Amino acid sequence: MKNNRILGNLIKLGVTLSICLGSTLALADNYPSKPIKAIVPFAPGSTTDQIGRAFAAKMSELLGQPVVIENRPGANGLIGADFVAKAPADGYTILFGTNSTNAALKSLVKNLPYNQETAFAPIGYFGSAPLIIAINNDVPAKSLNGFVSLAKANPGKMTFAYASTSQRVSSEMLASAADIKMTGVSYKSGPNAMTDVIGGQVNMFTSDFGVSLPQVQAGKIRGLAVTSLKRSPAIPELPTVNEALGIKGYELIAFFAVFGPADMPKDAILRLNKVINEAAKSKDVIERFSAMGFETQPGTPEALAQKIKLETAKWAKAIKEAGIEPE
Repeated sequence: MKNNRILGNLIKLGVTLSICLGSTLALADNYPSKPIKAIVPFAPGSTTDQIGRAFAAKMSELLGQPVVIENRPGANGLIGADFVAKAPADGYTILFGTNSTNAALKSLVKNLPYNQETAFAPIGYFGSAPLIIAINNDVPAKSLNGFVSLAKANPGKMTFAYASTSQRVSSEMLASAADIKMTGVSYKSGPNAMTDVIGGQVNMFTSDFGVSLPQVQAGKIRGLAVTSLKRSPAIPELPTVNEALGIKGYELIAFFAVFGPADMPKDAILRLNKVINEAAKSKDVIERFSAMGFETQPGTPEALAQKIKLETAKWAKAIKEAGIEPE
């Protein structure tokens, strides 16, 4: 009798496990079963928005469900990132994040409303791009070296715009490397900052190719240099900061990636990672953004997690060397 009871219990346990396994597999097979909300923590028209919308369109095709962009700009991406950090971890709310939201904010904000290291589940990597240092056309400088000389002659009078962490840190790094003093002017969005640079309300703007390159090519602002170690094929006539100033070691690259709330289901992460990588390899995405200096880099969630650790340390060092104090 005792053996029969044990056998019966084992059978019941097996049935229960089978049901649970079947349910898990069903969830994996059915995901996504409804639209996915993708939070872009910057304004419409920003480089993050442009890249995010292109990837979202491709992901929608591959998933068979809409990936709907929702812009939640403000506080260098913090507002949008915080929204995702506190969203249900069911795979239906994700963050199209950047170096600002997932690497640098930890060193810029004293009291983040979330733990940057544990609040997010890394999903997939879109790619990276350098920035362009540009000035208003009325500024009497034809080169980066000329602008530095002008800033040295007028300490604190030259202004720079910023609407994201990368824009601010790159400008502060330049000031530190060139031993000049400039005054930063904060904006809610890159396009708003660009409007004031073109209009002459602010002198300099270091921003993503998506925001700056069309204006440089149209002659509305004057490009001075790129922030990468090598010249960009998208605008090869611009020198690097290192070339322009005769220094070494200046580099600042913006990156773009996808994250979900912590404890997001593994099957959802892997499903999204697969379609992100497929989108990153697609000809239309590559051709559209290569002209902006953007390079796609497919990879695993684990590779993204490791990259975030390295980038967080890198940005912490850059912010400290630029003399930026957490606020």
